[in-house]
Amino acid sequence: MESSIQQYKQAVSVIKDAILYSQYRAAKLVTGEQLSLYFGIGGYVSAHSRQEAWGTSVIDRISEQLRRELPGLRGFSSQNIRNMRSFYEYWRQYIICSPMASKLQIAVNKDVIDIDNFSLQKWSPMASEINREEFLGISFSHHMEILHKTKDLHEILFYIHQTVLHKWDKYDLRDRLKEGLYQKQGAAANNFLQTMPVNDARKAVGMFKDEYLLDYINIDEMEVDKPEDIDERVIEKAIVRNIKQFIMTFGRDFAYIGNQYHLEIFGEELFPDLLFLNRELNCMVVVELKKGAFKPAYIGQLQTYMKVLDDKVRKPHENPTIGILLCKSANKAFVEYVIRDYTHPMGVATYKTAEDMSEELRKALPDMDEMRKLLINESDTDN
Repeated sequence: MESSIQQYKQAVSVIKDAILYSQYRAAKLVTGEQLSLYFGIGGYVSAHSRQEAWGTSVIDRISEQLRRELPGLRGFSSQNIRNMRSFYEYWRQYIICSPMASKLQIAVNKDVIDIDNFSLQKWSPMASEINREEFLGISFSHHMEILHKTKDLHEILFYIHQTVLHKWDKYDLRDRLKEGLYQKQGAAANNFLQTMPVNDARKAVGMFKDEYLLDYINIDEMEVDKPEDIDERVIEKAIVRNIKQFIMTFGRDFAYIGNQYHLEIFGEELFPDLLFLNRELNCMVVVELKKGAFKPAYIGQLQTYMKVLDDKVRKPHENPTIGILLCKSANKAFVEYVIRDYTHPMGVATYKTAEDMSEELRKALPDMDEMRKLLINESDTDN
C-alpha cells in the first residue's frame, strides 16, 4: 500500500513538472512572437515617422483606426506604438545584422513589416553579449520598464537576467529599478542575488561595500620591524582593539561575537578571524582577513567556515551565514567569475589602512581626538 502511494506521488510530481515546463515553453513562445512583432512594427513606424513627414498626430490616428477595425485589440495604444518604436530603435544596433541592410530592406519593402526579425538566422553576431533565451523570456512591458530607466546595455542585461531568475512581475521589476539595484550590486563582488531570498539579497547588497577604510589601523604604530611582517593576525588584533569603529565602518545592526572563534568538526579545529551577528538579516556574518591580493583558495576556506557555522552554531530561527572576505586587493570581474557557482552567500571586498592614504587625504580628514572633544562638548551643551 505504501509503495503504491509513493508511486502515485512520484507520478503526480513528474506529470506536474512536465505541465509546468510545457506552460513555460508556450508562454516563452508567445512572448517571443510578440516581441518580434513589436520590433517589426517599431521598425516600420520608425522609418516612416523619423524619415518621412507623417506628422505628430498620425500615430494617434493609426491606433484609433486599428481599434475600430480589430475590436478587442489590446496593446496598440498610441503610447505603446511609440514604445515599439523606442524598442526597435534601441535594440536594432545589437540585433540586426547590418544597420545599412536594415535601411535598405525598409526602403525596398516600405509597406511590408518583417515579423521574424528574432529568428536565429537573422540574429546578429553583434548580439553575442545578449542571452537570447532571457531576452525573449520577458514581456514587452518588462522591456519597456527597463528601457525607460536606463540605456546602458550592461545594466539592461543585468535587469533582464534578474527578472528571469527571480520571476519578477512588472511591479517587482519597477521597484528594483527605483531602488537602483544594479548600482548597489556593483558595490561589492558577491553572489547574494543568486543564493539568498530576493528581499534578503537586496538588503545584503546594499549593506556591504566594495572597500572599507580602516584608517584607525596605523601600520607605523604597530610593533613590527618591517611592513612585510604585517600579517592577518596583526590587522585582526588592531580591528579587535577598535571593534566599535570597525562595526561603525561595517554598517548598522552588527553585533560582535568574537575573533578566532573556535570551531571543531570531525576532529579538525578551525578559527575564522571575526564573527558577527546581523540583526537586520538575522544571520551570522563571518569575516576572513587576507593581507594580500584575492586568491580563489580563500573562497574555499571561507565556505568551509560558513558550512560549519551553519551546521554547528546557527540557531533554528536564523538565516544561513554570510561570508565576507576582506583582501588588500581584488580583481572584481575575476572574483565574480570564481564565486558565481557557489551556493553559500558570500562577498569579497577590499580594505585600506591609514598607511594607504595619501598625505593630502590624511591632512584633509578631521583629527579624531578633536572630533571626540567636539562631540563631548556638544553632548554637555545639550544636557
